[in-house]
Amino acid sequence: MTEQLDVPAEGTVPLDYPFTRPSALELCPHYAALRENAPTSRVRMPSGDLAYLVTRYEDVRTVLSDTRFSREATTAPGAPRLGPAPQNFRSLLNMDPPEHSRVRKLVSREFTARRVSALRPRIQEQTDLLLDAMERQGPPVDLVPALAFPLPVTMICELLGVPFEDRERFAAWSEAFLSTGGRPVEEILASQAALRDYLGMLVAGKRAHPGEDLLSALVAIHDADDGRLDEEELIHLGISLLVAGHETTVNQISNSVLALLTHPGQLAEVRGHPDRIGRATEELLRMYPPGDEALLRITLEDVRLGDTVIPAGSAVLPSLGSANRDAGEFGDADVLDVTREGNPHLTFGQGTHYCLGSGLARAELQISIGTLLHRFPNLRLAVPYEELPRPAGRLVHGVTSLPVAW
Repeated sequence: MTEQLDVPAEGTVPLDYPFTRPSALELCPHYAALRENAPTSRVRMPSGDLAYLVTRYEDVRTVLSDTRFSREATTAPGAPRLGPAPQNFRSLLNMDPPEHSRVRKLVSREFTARRVSALRPRIQEQTDLLLDAMERQGPPVDLVPALAFPLPVTMICELLGVPFEDRERFAAWSEAFLSTGGRPVEEILASQAALRDYLGMLVAGKRAHPGEDLLSALVAIHDADDGRLDEEELIHLGISLLVAGHETTVNQISNSVLALLTHPGQLAEVRGHPDRIGRATEELLRMYPPGDEALLRITLEDVRLGDTVIPAGSAVLPSLGSANRDAGEFGDADVLDVTREGNPHLTFGQGTHYCLGSGLARAELQISIGTLLHRFPNLRLAVPYEELPRPAGRLVHGVTSLPVAW
């Protein structure tokens, strides 16, 4: 039965966002109540600005794919924002067509399915090395520093041509970069500046000594095409790929393993049918994504979603986590079913801003989870589920530590 919730109407006090999650894997019950009673509802973000939270599948798809909902407008001076610090730089994530189309086309020319496919043996090799070290150490082992963090960080470093020894530096900057609260604005802005300076230094190095990596290829595009990809776009592309390329996958690996360890029947199904790991990871992406909402949008004109007219200039938060649990789209939507077929989840987004790195993330998830379960058939949690520590005040969520035994 859906929890009763006093849904805010126009002129009333909005709900405070983000909502508190009951546990690492559970969505706040507010989402189900809002989908049923007020699928487009006002919330107050950590910045103090108001937004419309969109919770039904079809409405979320509309927000993600309709050009009336703008990312670029979020960078305008005084625009509503989610967290305490503005993020008004010219990254691919903050562009609308036609500028977005131009830059994405240039990036897609190099960030190809073939390049990602060529990485699969390296992903497998790195996974095996990490699990070898885990086995040598012996239980209990914290799976976050043992596998979930180093695997995607290693791969994004190798893909972009970023020195792996710098991982602690950019991981700390990324954490502040994704903060929605709990950190001083000055610290967040300093992390943004540090990431920009760091990528600027890397770009200069690739220009002087190009390699076979993606960042070198993007520098070559910039230089050869006479400004079709300008310096600021190039640097912020690097930032976006570096931050998104490891933060989300780190959390998705740990969320997925935790979900399987707390659902023994589903774990047995994955173990019994290793050839279906692709289907299983899609269901884990649907049920336990690394973030509840997609990036904020601003309406460019009045837009009707269902019974609600969202005025022009309003902030809109499309809830991926809620859309993925919409019973109007998914049968037994709140049930983890690793055998589920036809799984059009929205975890990687939709439309123009569909995740550029989805192929890499899928490869990392399938290989790491499948290999882990094969190598450690008796894998189990080493501490009670309730004791697992969780991050706070960030755009991504999961657990910060995942002790396991076997």
